[in-house]
Amino acid sequence: METTGRKTITVGTYISQPIHRVWKLWTQPEHIVNWNYADDSWHCPKAHNDLKPGGKFNWRMEPKEGGDGFDFSGVYKKVSTEDKIVMMLDDGRMVSIDFTKLENGTKITETFEVENENSIEDQRKGWQAILDTFKGYAMR
Repeated sequence: METTGRKTITVGTYISQPIHRVWKLWTQPEHIVNWNYADDSWHCPKAHNDLKPGGKFNWRMEPKEGGDGFDFSGVYKKVSTEDKIVMMLDDGRMVSIDFTKLENGTKITETFEVENENSIEDQRKGWQAILDTFKGYAMR
């Protein structure tokens, strides 16, 4: 992954679903709104996803009970269907997502550059929690 020199963290999960289904659930806005949050006290009320190099994405994350939310947004640098996504977040950090087709499912591996606001462990837990929410959604 092309990086800006920041420390990176890698998280991942295995989903016993075919890669074409996992890709669709990961990339289509009507599905993103159903899984893009770390725990049930949050939600993703809207998602815009122009999935192509140079395309922009913006996935809104907010507490269900109100309060400050934030936009998870940036621009796609590389999109290889059912294989890899590389994106740059609006704060300049790079994220790489690999989709690996396995015999009985799909492995997702995310590598992201850390930010300075939260501890490395909190960032690892948060990104892993979102992946776990995605897995739960994909297994329905």
